[in-house]
Amino acid sequence: LGLVGSEMCIRDSDLLEGKTVKTHVLYGKSEVEVEVPDDSTVIEPQNIEALEDYTSAIQNVLRHPTGSKPLKELVNKDDIVSIVISDITRPTPNHILVPLLIEELNHVPRENFVIINGTGTHRDQTRDELIQMLGEDIVDSVKIVQNHCNEKENLTKVGHSKYGCDAYLNKDYVASDFKIVTGFIEPHFFAGFSGGPKGIMPGIAGLETIQTFHNAKMIGDPRSTWGNLEDNPVQDMAREVNKMCKPNFMLNVALNKDKQITAAFGGDVFEAHKEGCAYVKEHAMFKCDDRFDVVIASNSGYPLDQNLYQTVKGMSAASKVVKKDGNIIMVSECADGFPDHGKFAEIFKMADTPQGILDLIHDPNFSEVDQWQVQKQASIQTFANVYVYSELTDQQLKDSMLNPTSNIEKTIADLEEQYGHKLSIGVMPQGPLTIPYVEDED
Repeated sequence: LGLVGSEMCIRDSDLLEGKTVKTHVLYGKSEVEVEVPDDSTVIEPQNIEALEDYTSAIQNVLRHPTGSKPLKELVNKDDIVSIVISDITRPTPNHILVPLLIEELNHVPRENFVIINGTGTHRDQTRDELIQMLGEDIVDSVKIVQNHCNEKENLTKVGHSKYGCDAYLNKDYVASDFKIVTGFIEPHFFAGFSGGPKGIMPGIAGLETIQTFHNAKMIGDPRSTWGNLEDNPVQDMAREVNKMCKPNFMLNVALNKDKQITAAFGGDVFEAHKEGCAYVKEHAMFKCDDRFDVVIASNSGYPLDQNLYQTVKGMSAASKVVKKDGNIIMVSECADGFPDHGKFAEIFKMADTPQGILDLIHDPNFSEVDQWQVQKQASIQTFANVYVYSELTDQQLKDSMLNPTSNIEKTIADLEEQYGHKLSIGVMPQGPLTIPYVEDED
């Protein structure tokens, strides 16, 4: 076969007349089977086996951290300890990380802990969702605060950013004696990588600060892109705000396709994060010989593909290796809709074309929540056609200037008929967990 990729299992029964092969793309909590030509390229990270004993691995980084003394030695028994977690749109194994942190700090009374849910501009989680994320014991015994970015009374000013705004962070975090940030590290479409400083900025920041962090200039900067840390203005602002009220300790993990822990990183938020990003980058990069006519991509399945807003990440990853005026086919469940909260869907109604949307957002007088994600999507749509296979209605997708598809194979066949020749196809089963690139491109 001409199929390229990491450890993809192909059976004789998968072949149809020697011309096609079946592959599986993450979708919600399961997968979607897609039949593609057998010379398609499968683009995904190296397959990393889960740690057999993640508990020992995590305890090891808590006791032998990077750039820091052991966690237990840093915390006094009377300290108020805040633990910042990722919200439900991220697959961070909070139910593992938080209990291990509390166990490691067993000299601190449980009532001295406060868990801060880093919702950014997202909605609060329900009690059932918090139990899903943390376990019932933690939910019933530890104070949990949900970050409300638009409520000034729940925020504290910690400084002024060189990027032109005051920096506000969650008041419970700022007031705590010892601050821990958790998360997981994956490629990120404008911060370079997630995890580390992003748990704080924008996770627990105020709306004014988040809007600057995500403004048109920041998001439109070519350095604000996948896998880039050092001269990336988005990552730079995240670090800047972290330094104003720095976490005392970071605990991050890396995950594989099945959302299992493959590595743990702990210690100084900048040093340990850099170490984790190097590990993830080594396994996530995928070199392609050329761009493709069609790129089929997931949004890495649940929880990241809960809504269309998050699905822009997968579109962005696919856009790195699709040809100009080519086609992206997103496979993303979107069970939570656009979602209903925020301005994501509303902004798309403010212009008739993707370029019109970009012109609107680049107007200095325009400022709306969620404009950053709309900007990313619209910029991709000016470069390539985007189809979406999801639970959204055709009308919902058309309202976002996207093309609906309920049959991926038929869409590919229709495109081949339209173009009048056989199309080159790339498949990204894990979507934005991969950083695809074409060598020698700027």
